[in-house]
Amino acid sequence: MIRLDGITQAYGSHEALRDVSLDVAQGEIFGIIGRSGAGKSSLVRTINLLNRPKAGKVFVGGRELTSLGDAELRAARREIGLVFQHFNLLSSRTVAGNVALPLELAGVAPAEIRSRVGELLNLVGLAELRDRYPAQISGGQKQRVGIARALANRPKVLLSDEATSALDPETTRSILGLLKQINREFGLTIVLITHQMQVIKQIADRVAVIDAGQVVEQGPVLDVFTRPQHATTRSLIEEIVPQALPESVLARIRALMSARPAQDSQLLRLAFAGTGADQPLLSDVIRQHGIDLSIVHGQVDEVQGQPFGSLAVLARGARQQLDAAAAQLRGAGIFVEEVAHVG
Repeated sequence: MIRLDGITQAYGSHEALRDVSLDVAQGEIFGIIGRSGAGKSSLVRTINLLNRPKAGKVFVGGRELTSLGDAELRAARREIGLVFQHFNLLSSRTVAGNVALPLELAGVAPAEIRSRVGELLNLVGLAELRDRYPAQISGGQKQRVGIARALANRPKVLLSDEATSALDPETTRSILGLLKQINREFGLTIVLITHQMQVIKQIADRVAVIDAGQVVEQGPVLDVFTRPQHATTRSLIEEIVPQALPESVLARIRALMSARPAQDSQLLRLAFAGTGADQPLLSDVIRQHGIDLSIVHGQVDEVQGQPFGSLAVLARGARQQLDAAAAQLRGAGIFVEEVAHVG
């Protein structure tokens, strides 16, 4: 549905994006995450050519937008909805009037506008607030108006630029639930820009991590969470699944190691996801290889409805047994990383 090919974006001498290439499939929710200043907003605004790239090509629905003239581009943009971080509602217009605006600009007949606005307000749960003004509704309700407005022209793609960053956690969950409902019911392709890995965890199918204007890692969300390759990705995941062990845990590990100094000991980090997370793998390797395993730290959660977790375990036994146990876990799809070894 969306293809970015070698996109470079510059503001004066500053390169906001450098040779970025991405493919977004029809009907998926694709997350783009990075720190402030990484180039996320520049990237999302390149998709609808609100920012025209210095180099590279943009394709949406098989059509190269970067080759279109002004009139063709205006028509193409009607198929790309945009939800803003700070809502961007017109204070002088009611809820219904804000949703109607893009339809009016497109020259839609008044009767059709009334019907479409009613349909959209029902979809986002604001039918009873249609005559209120932006100053009379909450932040979450304003964002629902923004989503309804972005859907007015029946777009094929919805771009969400930090749409939940100004909202509290409960309202964020509500808005993400609405976006997921829209994606599921209408098959709408959604590109979600955020700096919060928690948002990616809740809603995205795939994710690209951007740092200093470049995509440094991308893939299915479960794969990126369980096997982060880049330091930026690991840092972002740290916010919801801490990788570093607290000092209190390290002190407990040192005590366990010193209690049985004659044995080999390995401190391992295990990351798991999907159906394998429900299997009794730890008890299997203990029984089959005659080793001791102590869980010293960890967290289990869900990503896209599938179990996901990270455990720190202290494994003790003969080195050959420990290596065989680690190999068995890897063979079962568990990511195994040796953090420390004491012989």
